[in-house]
Amino acid sequence: MTERFKAMLRGDVERLSVWLAAADPRSLISSALMIVAGSALYGFTIGIWRAPLQSLYTAVKFPLLIFLTCAGNGLVNGMLAQLLGSGLSFKQTTFAILMSFAIAAMILGAFSPITLFIWYNAPPLGSKNASAGHSVMLLTHVFVIAFAGVMANRRLLNLLKKISGHERTAHAVLFSWLAGNLFLGAQLAWNLRPFIGHPSLTVQFLRDHPLQGNFYEAVWYAFRNLFL
Repeated sequence: MTERFKAMLRGDVERLSVWLAAADPRSLISSALMIVAGSALYGFTIGIWRAPLQSLYTAVKFPLLIFLTCAGNGLVNGMLAQLLGSGLSFKQTTFAILMSFAIAAMILGAFSPITLFIWYNAPPLGSKNASAGHSVMLLTHVFVIAFAGVMANRRLLNLLKKISGHERTAHAVLFSWLAGNLFLGAQLAWNLRPFIGHPSLTVQFLRDHPLQGNFYEAVWYAFRNLFL
């Protein structure tokens, strides 16, 4: 387990390519465990600004978000990988994406002390600047999650180069996966809200109307509230 963890974080092309070729179930299990551990820890830091109960809800929902994103994009990413000439089968594509999510989860887990520090210094829930505190937490987590996703996919670039044999193909596949995962993941995050928890709304596992509105409107309103 420790060796697989180190190999994925290093982006060890030789080992990753062997695991993908063999479709080793141990890689699937270890990736899933890393996703649960890292993303649950980070999810706790997302919800703590609103309430301890919200932090527990988010610790449950954040791994669920990752698994739903992987499942939702699995078929599309497999098709894109084959259409772009990567040489990856649908099964290998699923393994590769799970590995990238595992790396992202570990990066997010490592960011937890930083996000806890930001939470500690943000305007608290009961203050007159609670709305600004909510916006600070939202934009911080959007940036950190996007960064972790980009870095995790970047780790797989050399693997895609080795398998496809073409740098341009590897970049095309990586970009298509990254764009799809960020797009779907952001919208699923909106549907599974609240994660941070709005200062004027009650703590809930899911909102009463989870399909109303979209993620991109929420980010724009937070940005406008802080800077415009």
